[in-house]
Amino acid sequence: MKILVLMKQTFDTEEKIVLEGGKVKEDGVQYVINPYDEYAIEEAIVLRDKFGGEVTVITLGPARAEEALRKALAMGADHGVHINDGALFGDEFKAAKMLAEYIKTQEYDIILGGNQAVDDGSGQVAVRVAELLGIPHISTIIKLEICGTKVTAYRDVEGDVEIVEATLPVLVTAQQGLNEPRYPSLLGIRKANKIPLKVVSAADLNVSASPKNETINTFLPKEKTGGRILEGENAEKVKELVALLRIEDKLI
Repeated sequence: MKILVLMKQTFDTEEKIVLEGGKVKEDGVQYVINPYDEYAIEEAIVLRDKFGGEVTVITLGPARAEEALRKALAMGADHGVHINDGALFGDEFKAAKMLAEYIKTQEYDIILGGNQAVDDGSGQVAVRVAELLGIPHISTIIKLEICGTKVTAYRDVEGDVEIVEATLPVLVTAQQGLNEPRYPSLLGIRKANKIPLKVVSAADLNVSASPKNETINTFLPKEKTGGRILEGENAEKVKELVALLRIEDKLI
């Protein structure tokens, strides 16, 4: 079985976010594999061990993302692909376009990714990749069964479970509860350091895509303050609440 995993390197979830000049300061920050992607990597390894084949982990990111790829290899993945070129970085649309263009050149039976990245939380890239590849996708899975070419996925739907069937090839995104990601062993770390990574550039993909959006400014949310009790009749309170949300908090 040919298994691909989409992985992103993100801030450690316990890192303090510091802004400088309207951008997140990255100096001295600890980076990790996106936690949701760890579930995807673990599930890929389990599938490989059950059905045979190989696991290839693909990441789109700067030079520092190599560290995350090495950890994925230490966990048990067979190959690592680093799409590393500043011209390729952008929003979710562009990231998905670049990943899909590379994957179109590869053989695969199933693609796994995390449900979302903990840094932006958009949950868009993996499902966009599936759409660009023209294959079905199932998101937020907590259990996966494969029999021949039949795929049965159990989805987390806010306190309940939905069962969805598809046929290979398919893309699925992992939710917490799918499995328990393993820790890399010392032997695995040593082996991972010897595995050559495939590095892909914009020239290799021979495709261009402009981002669909642009980040103008990044800012931290306001510090939380005590609650406020609105006085008067219900109609008056609703009117005041809407005005506060629109004028002070700019939420509507």
